[in-house]
Amino acid sequence: METVAVENPYGLAAALEQGGIIAQSVFGILVIMSLVSWYIIITKYIDQRKVLTEAKELEKKFWTAPDLKSGAAKLDKNSPFKQIVDDGLRASDHHEGRLTDKIDQHEWVTMALNRSSSAVSSKLQGGLAFLASVGSTAPFIGLFGTVVGIYRALINIGLAGQASIDKVAGPVGEALIMTALGLAVAVPAVLGYNWLIRRNKDVSEKINNFSADVHGALVSGARIATPSTVSVAKPAAPAAR
Repeated sequence: METVAVENPYGLAAALEQGGIIAQSVFGILVIMSLVSWYIIITKYIDQRKVLTEAKELEKKFWTAPDLKSGAAKLDKNSPFKQIVDDGLRASDHHEGRLTDKIDQHEWVTMALNRSSSAVSSKLQGGLAFLASVGSTAPFIGLFGTVVGIYRALINIGLAGQASIDKVAGPVGEALIMTALGLAVAVPAVLGYNWLIRRNKDVSEKINNFSADVHGALVSGARIATPSTVSVAKPAAPAAR
């Protein structure tokens, strides 16, 4: 017996077709918001995991080096930890100029490391404001589609003179679909925002601890190699007369 596929008259495609430009616009906005939200969640998770992984390897890769410059050379060129070390070394080596000379070198290095740590933390925070905005506005955007769908249902009732199910099923179904889409976009954005914020606290703590350790190493003079790590050629013995 041959089976005939019947198109659902109350599905998403039918709702978008019946809703016209308003329903299609609301759907398009929600889709864009959802795609961008998932992109931010995935990319920020990758960035955070990379920093946390590098933090675990610092003891073996960085702190086993004889000096800060050698340790920085072992780190990845795009590593935030390398950025902190480079900024600290740059501030320690180039404490010059009429304005910076009036600031104690210790304070100057501290300020440079704080700025570097803040820059790394700000980079990790990028995009989270968009997630918060999506979480707070997506339900209302879906609600706008819901209101339009209910309004169309009332118009159909008024034109028909009675509340028959065939007149209101389509617009009411469209309204419910728009509500569900708004929630489907908002809920992952809110959960992703809270999850990334918690992980960012751990990342920021490790960044700040590393910055404090680098500051201590700079103050102690570990930015250059110690004499024991530098090979010095022995002078030739004097010729016998």
